[in-house]
Amino acid sequence: MSESPESIVSVAVLSKKSFPDWLDAQNASVKTQLSQGKFEGKKGQVALLRDTDGQVMAALCGTGEDAITPYSICPLVDVLKKCSHDFIEDTGFSFEEELSGEEMTNLCIGWGWANYKFDAYKKNKSPVPKLIWPEAADEERAEAFINAICLVRNLVNTPANILNTNELAGVAEDIAKTFDADFRKIVGKDLLDENYPMIYEVGKASENPPQLVEINWGDNSNPRLSLVGKGVVFDTGGLNLKPPQWMGLMKKDMGGSAHVLGLAWLIMSLNLPVRLQVLVSIAENSVSDNAFRPGDVIQSRKGLSVEIIDTDAEGRLVVADAIAKACEDKPDLLIDFCTLTGAARVALGFDIPAFFSNRDEMLDPIKDAGMGNSDPVWPLPLWDGYDREMDSPIADVANDTSMGRAGAIQGGLFLKRFVDPSVDWVHFDCYAWEQYGRAGRPKGGADTGLRAMFHYIESRYGKAS
Repeated sequence: MSESPESIVSVAVLSKKSFPDWLDAQNASVKTQLSQGKFEGKKGQVALLRDTDGQVMAALCGTGEDAITPYSICPLVDVLKKCSHDFIEDTGFSFEEELSGEEMTNLCIGWGWANYKFDAYKKNKSPVPKLIWPEAADEERAEAFINAICLVRNLVNTPANILNTNELAGVAEDIAKTFDADFRKIVGKDLLDENYPMIYEVGKASENPPQLVEINWGDNSNPRLSLVGKGVVFDTGGLNLKPPQWMGLMKKDMGGSAHVLGLAWLIMSLNLPVRLQVLVSIAENSVSDNAFRPGDVIQSRKGLSVEIIDTDAEGRLVVADAIAKACEDKPDLLIDFCTLTGAARVALGFDIPAFFSNRDEMLDPIKDAGMGNSDPVWPLPLWDGYDREMDSPIADVANDTSMGRAGAIQGGLFLKRFVDPSVDWVHFDCYAWEQYGRAGRPKGGADTGLRAMFHYIESRYGKAS
C-alpha cells in the first residue's frame, strides 16, 4: 500500500453473535444504514458505511456462525475491488483491533488471496484494496501463506508455451536460492544414465527436455520429509490423444509440482524442523514419431517393468521414478501430489482432492487438518482387491487397466508398488483448479490439499523453535 493513504477506512468483522453488541455502540446513522441494508452479520454479508458527505468511513463483513478463517474477509475484498480506482488508490483499510492474533493473521492471509489476479499478460491492470497490517497479526506467517498460495496459482495459470519444462525447473531453482537450499537437476538423456527411465520415456517426444529437479534443505538432525510432485507441463495424452473438451486445461497437469513447490515454500519460510527433500518430475507428454506407444514395455528406477496400456496414464510413470528415489533416501514421511485421474473428480467433484495412505492411522488426522483449515480433503482406500487389474502378461505391472472403474484407487495402487513399505506415504490426487470462481478463490489455478498437509506436517513435527 502507499505509505500515506489520504484516508483510512475501518474494517469490522462481525459474527451473528457479536453484531448486536457492536451495533448498540453505534450512532443513529450507522444503525439506519445497516437496518435499511438488512446487515445482520450473516456469513458473506458486506456493508459499506458512509458519513454525511457520502464518503465510505467503515466496512463490515459478516461471518455468520463460523469461526474466522482466511476466507471470511474475501467477500468484502471482492466488493471493494469494484469501487472506483481513485477510492482504492487513496485509501488504506485497517481492521478493528478486537480479534485474536490468530484471527487477525487469518484475515490478512485472506486479504492477500482475495486480491490475487492473474493479469501478467494483460495490458491494463486494476488497483487492489490495500491493507494496513494489524499489530496483532503474525506478519511472517501471513506472508508465507499468501506467497505460497499465489505461487501455486501463478504456476498453474501460466500457459504451457511460457512455462515449459526448462522454465518450471528454473522456478524450482529460484525457490532453492531464495532459501539457500541445495539444488540439482537431471536433464534429457542424463535421466537414462542416472536411472530415471520412465521420466525420460514420457518426455522424450518433446523439444523441451524431461527433467528431474531436487531441492534439499534443513538440518540433517531433523526427520526427513520428502515431497514428490508431478510436473507434466502439458499433457496431450500422447498417442492416446485426449478429446478436445479435456485438452484445454492441460496446462494445469503440472499442478502437483506447483503444490509441492508451494508447500516447500511454506515449510522453508516458517522454518519447520524437518530435513526437506523436494523431487519434481518434469516432462511434456507430446505426440511425435519417437513418442512412447501403447504396448511398449519400459523399465523403471525400482526395477519393475511396466507395460504401457494408455499413454494418457503418464503421470503415474514420472511420479513413480521420483517416489522410488525418495524411498532410497529413507524419509520419515513421503507425500506426493498429482493431478492424476479424472476418476477422482467423478468421485469427489472439483473442490475435494482424494488422498490415500499406506497407514490407516494417518487418515483421520489429515482429514481433520483439512476440515479445520478450510481445505477439505477426503480419504479413499488402497483396496488390494483391485490390484490384480494391473497385472500384465508381459511385464511386472501395467500402467492402466481396461476395468473402467475405481480409477483413482488404481492410480494409487500403481504408485504403491514403488513405495518402500517401511515409509509412511500419502498420495494426493488433486484437481489444482477452481472451476467456477468464488470469493478469495478466482477461477483458475488453485491449491487443493496443500494447506491440509502443511497443518498435518506442522502438528507432526512442531513449529520452528
